[in-house]
Amino acid sequence: MKESKQEIIVNISEDQTIIELSDRLQPYESEIFLKKIYQGSIYEINLKSFLGLITLKIKNGDKIWVRATGTDCEEALQSVVDYLT
Repeated sequence: MKESKQEIIVNISEDQTIIELSDRLQPYESEIFLKKIYQGSIYEINLKSFLGLITLKIKNGDKIWVRATGTDCEEALQSVVDYLT
């Protein structure tokens, strides 16, 4: 299975919402994951899960890892990177 991944630093505007990010990713067939270290624990969530996005508590300056697996993983990964940076 194809996989793409990238480390990024979050830089979003106050106008951007997790709902928009979730909606943006629904057309992709690939599974898309975010990984973040929070209070000493590693969390990895599926970005297509609204509840997972809320749980992760992403904010500007966070270092996160984005990973996508599937046939359109490069496009899915780039969409996430574009939105979060």
